[in-house]
Amino acid sequence: MTDILEPAVVPALDDASPLARLFAMVSELDTYTEAEQRDDAELAAAHHVYNAYGATIGQVLDGEDWTGQIALQDNRLEASAVAWLEGGLWLHHTLDISEDDGARDILTLIAPCACGSGYIDFQLENEDDLLQILTDLRRTHGRVPHDDGECASIPDPHAPAQK
Repeated sequence: MTDILEPAVVPALDDASPLARLFAMVSELDTYTEAEQRDDAELAAAHHVYNAYGATIGQVLDGEDWTGQIALQDNRLEASAVAWLEGGLWLHHTLDISEDDGARDILTLIAPCACGSGYIDFQLENEDDLLQILTDLRRTHGRVPHDDGECASIPDPHAPAQK
């Protein structure tokens, strides 16, 4: 085990400024690859559903059912993972990281709107919440009822444009 007080190995930078040496230290630490981000996101999702949704999702999904996505710095989104449930339904897991609260798991169920042109997402709080949403979706065969006056769905970017 590495001692956390052990000085970092810094490449020889003869006559380099303190800032250049600090940048060299940071560049060595900044090696979190996209593959590692995906793996960590998949592991975090599997861990969360196993612990918080053990009687439901934890019974039907394994760690390899999750597909990791890298963090998007431009949109300030953390790495995440998705799991396909079938019939157009997905689960999305990410961590909400803040200085005040630390890291908080966010699990979202994404279901297609009955109109066929988009999706509705449900942020899940616990297993009871999940069971209630699934009960409602079961009655409509996995589709969220469409309100012609106000469709609240997020458009599917792959669907053909509606006229």
